[in-house]
Amino acid sequence: MAAVIVFLGGFAIMVLEIIGARFLARDFGTSFYVWVSQIGVVLAALAAGYFLGGWLADSFPRLSILAWLLLPAGILTILVPTLAPPLIDAIVRRHPADRDIPLLWQKLDPALGSCLVFLLPCVMLAALSPFMTRRMSQQLGQVGRVSGLVYGISTAGGIAGVFISGYVLIDHMALSSIFRMTGALTIGLGLMCWVAERSLQKPAHGTEHGTERQ
Repeated sequence: MAAVIVFLGGFAIMVLEIIGARFLARDFGTSFYVWVSQIGVVLAALAAGYFLGGWLADSFPRLSILAWLLLPAGILTILVPTLAPPLIDAIVRRHPADRDIPLLWQKLDPALGSCLVFLLPCVMLAALSPFMTRRMSQQLGQVGRVSGLVYGISTAGGIAGVFISGYVLIDHMALSSIFRMTGALTIGLGLMCWVAERSLQKPAHGTEHGTERQ
């Protein structure tokens, strides 16, 4: 189940990146700056999420903790079509309508909009990989192999997310529907983490009871 969770986490991040750039283009245009902003924000989210996931794995080594990150991240993603437009409108409307937008803000406004809408969900999803690496590494000698496997699976999920969102989802679904689907997937990942933690606890409890009876 860990491999499936990591794969789908990478998939969801890349869907948010590709679909997010298309979403931002409605207000900020299709300029190069929009894509640079979205890619940069997602990379920043990955860096923060990797750090967060590694810290949580050492401090609270229970998969159920990930549910507390992924459930609100999924809800936020589902609500993007409702919550994001007022935030982006505030960014755009703060510039006087009778003046050209300065070049600096043409570059920074898309980054600001991307941060407000996509940073938190992507941070939460990125925390999956280091956390799963910690859980799957039973011995110190396996850390290199396991971390390579986990990040390879996550990257494979990301590749699938790029091509499926770019070649399939955009052609057949409205952006709002894609956000709802991705949010539901994120919530599902949180529930999978919770179920996986419960399944890991059951054998341990059975062993303890058996030992006590002996």
